[in-house]
Amino acid sequence: MERLALDLNAKAEFADEGIVSKTLVEEPFSKVILFGFAKGQSLSEHTASMPAIIHILSGPAKVLLGDTWHDAGPGSWFFMPPGLNHAIQAEDDVVMLLTMFRSWEAAPAE
Repeated sequence: MERLALDLNAKAEFADEGIVSKTLVEEPFSKVILFGFAKGQSLSEHTASMPAIIHILSGPAKVLLGDTWHDAGPGSWFFMPPGLNHAIQAEDDVVMLLTMFRSWEAAPAE
């Protein structure tokens, strides 16, 4: 993989009334995605089969983990084990980094 040095907030893009995602890293054991949420946009409640980390880079948001909503802003960091229900609501434009960790068994074949 090539080396990356990015200004993540500058790399984020927004769509009118939408969510823009860009995969930054796709490796056998991890995937890193940069999200730009327009104000008012959300990802509905769902679960994932792998552990993941949400890192809010800019903007205010609400993050659901299990049954609890958390206020989030720049620097907020959330770890989610597999199977945990979660959701995100952007209260203004939000930039979020999502890092997903695949197990050895789940890593795609090369």
